Amino acid sequence: MRIRTRALRSALVAGVGLSLALSACGQNSASSSGTGGSASSAPTGGVKVGVILPETDTSARWEGFDKPLLDKAMRAQGLDPDIQNAQGDEQKFSSLADGMISSGVKVLVLASINSEVGSAVAARAKAQGIPTIDYDRLNLGGSSDYYVSFDNEKVGELQGQGLVQGVGNKPGAQIIQIEGAPTDNNATLFHNGQMKVLQPKYDSGAYKLVRDQPIENWDNQVGGNTFEQILTGNGGKVDGVVAANDGLASAIITVLTKYGLNGKVPVTGQDATADGLQAILRGDQYMTVFKPIDQEADATAKLAAALAKGDTAAADRIATGSVNDPKGNRTVKSVLLQPQLITKSNVKTVIDAGAVPASQVCVAALQATCRQLGITTS
Repeated sequence: MRIRTRALRSALVAGVGLSLALSACGQNSASSSGTGGSASSAPTGGVKVGVILPETDTSARWEGFDKPLLDKAMRAQGLDPDIQNAQGDEQKFSSLADGMISSGVKVLVLASINSEVGSAVAARAKAQGIPTIDYDRLNLGGSSDYYVSFDNEKVGELQGQGLVQGVGNKPGAQIIQIEGAPTDNNATLFHNGQMKVLQPKYDSGAYKLVRDQPIENWDNQVGGNTFEQILTGNGGKVDGVVAANDGLASAIITVLTKYGLNGKVPVTGQDATADGLQAILRGDQYMTVFKPIDQEADATAKLAAALAKGDTAAADRIATGSVNDPKGNRTVKSVLLQPQLITKSNVKTVIDAGAVPASQVCVAALQATCRQLGITTS
């Protein structure tokens, strides 16, 4: 089942106060203050590899996690990474790619804004003999040689399982699903995984699906406003919310707080951001999905190093999985990593893995909770 695309803009009505609140709360904090440009480490003099990240507005992960981890992993492989962020601008994504191709990068890594721009860039790189790696998001209809990501359908399954754990067996529980961008193949895969768990509940009548709404561009503010419309249209009734990532979850929690429902309605998430983990410890968010981005960065760096040498046999030994590109009618060699379901009881797993510092999670109001869970900031 694919995400159903609906027109959003004409239906959005939201108060100024809520919009301001969402502007403040909808974005997650990042451990890096950069918003684009190359990583700050000094060049290694190694083989040059280009990396283009998609944006900074909807998730903390790209600048806070992916950028420094990719830089570290690639330098460990003797590569000289040029890591740039397109800031959600398709034209900038394209121009960054053209600049990297002209500068002589040996490999191009693409975390695309959408499949159209990513596929166009990959085609231009291929014409110049430059191999490309789709990073985190598969470019449907594209030509990239390899793909590195997590098992994204499994991510959705974990979100569905987390929601069921949080909601329990409440008869006729009313569920609202707020999904990612309909142009993002990952969002489709997340949804497919969610529905593996939730569709039987809907079919049996155990749960009632109030509405299932994708959000263009993963826009947190739009997601919060849309959720509020759905909630008020349903008489203020909701028993569980599927939020496709922690940024959307934060916007939804802002709305739930406005109506006195935060902490009473399980909300899912994804990315295990510092803000998401704080929300879980407060009891406002039920779960998130932890995707160890260091593993994703490491696999990408190893692939890039092999491809930079022209060693496709070594690259194939790394990318032992495969995914289907239905638009391109092709099979793409892949590295598919395993995600983990995180609830309050195992937030410590994320911190112990070094993905998020305890100091960013265990703020003053949560220090007692952290101590109870064995999380220390020292």
